[in-house]
Amino acid sequence: MSRSRRQRTTIGGLLTLVIHIGAYAPAWAQDPLPSPLSLEQALAIADEVHPDRLLADAALAQALARRQQVESVYDTQVKFTGELRAIDPSEISIYQSHNDSLARLNLSKQLYDFGRTARAEEAAEATLASREWRLKAVRQQRRLAVMERFFAVLLADLKHARDNEALSIAFIRFDRASNRHELGKVSDIDLLELESLYQQARNELSASANQQRITRSQLAISLNRPTDLPADLVMPDLQVETTGEEFEVWIEKALVDNPELLALRAEVEAARKQLHASEAVDNPVLRGELEAATYQRELGGRNPLTAALVIEVPLYTGNRVDAKAAEQRAILQQKEAELAAYELQIHQQVLDAWMALDRLRIEAESLLVTADFRDLYLDRSRTLYDLDQQTDLGDSMTQIADIQWRTSQNLFDRLLLQAHLKALTGTLLQPEERLK
Repeated sequence: MSRSRRQRTTIGGLLTLVIHIGAYAPAWAQDPLPSPLSLEQALAIADEVHPDRLLADAALAQALARRQQVESVYDTQVKFTGELRAIDPSEISIYQSHNDSLARLNLSKQLYDFGRTARAEEAAEATLASREWRLKAVRQQRRLAVMERFFAVLLADLKHARDNEALSIAFIRFDRASNRHELGKVSDIDLLELESLYQQARNELSASANQQRITRSQLAISLNRPTDLPADLVMPDLQVETTGEEFEVWIEKALVDNPELLALRAEVEAARKQLHASEAVDNPVLRGELEAATYQRELGGRNPLTAALVIEVPLYTGNRVDAKAAEQRAILQQKEAELAAYELQIHQQVLDAWMALDRLRIEAESLLVTADFRDLYLDRSRTLYDLDQQTDLGDSMTQIADIQWRTSQNLFDRLLLQAHLKALTGTLLQPEERLK
């Protein structure tokens, strides 16, 4: 990329980030959440202004500014100097004027520094690339967090419905037993047992109601709307993709396209280039200069126009260059270690997610059979209830609510694991979303 084009890109990128960061508004000043809230709407909001996104944007803005700063080394510098001076001229001088004012215009440009700036530019480019990859990683993590919080609210609602059904059944049984106890048909210990079950159901319902509030607060915070708790959520119509890809395929994709991994590789490259730049600090510098000046007192040693080609060669810098290079060498070693460690983590994370998906797939098949059994059992209980025979209709309805909650939990866990695998391979964001 040419320098002029890079400069235009830098300025444009900085303006975009400044506008983005400047658009931040406190939660109370933002638009309220839609009601009911769908998963698609929540994910769209996830990519809006949020402290995590702002931090990533700020890091990217710093990298853009750093690249512009390094590139500016070769910019032309123009300096004007004006001096209003009064002197007491020497008695032997033929110019006895006290006015010794002058004006000077100086133009200076660095022409070449034998690789020092070139290495620093390469390091700045690599740092910029790492910040861009980290921004993508942050955006993916924001989507994962919102998905997890959204599903948690739905599960809390389903669990509350199950616990509410259980409480109703426990109360009916305890109430009937109380009436029969007054008639002497139920013993004290049996009545206390039913009352204990009723109180336990009350506690569980209270806990699930609290969980409804907690999960909604967590979702609102993840959407940067801490005071706008969503009341109603739309149950998403999602299916787990059955790609059938083996573990080795996921690993290969992750090692190639994982954003965090790519960011670390860019940081290693930046540290390596910065080391080369540090070792070149004592390289010579070639600079061109032009100067035009006008003087109130015309003296023989004063020239109205000067042009010079200047070369500066450091002869002795002490231990500063070696110390800086040693520091950069240690930074490079640190980044290489972080990269190697994360590559190991990638292997384990992909394996854990892939194995968990396989386990949940088997669990889903088991839950499907259980759900079919519960449906048939409920139908039989209703038939017996209609015939006024002894029945466990209440238990059957509670078990149906429980299997619905467990089935939804299984589905949401699989969807989250699949999204996590996509994030590990850098494909969670759609192609049109990756440029935002």
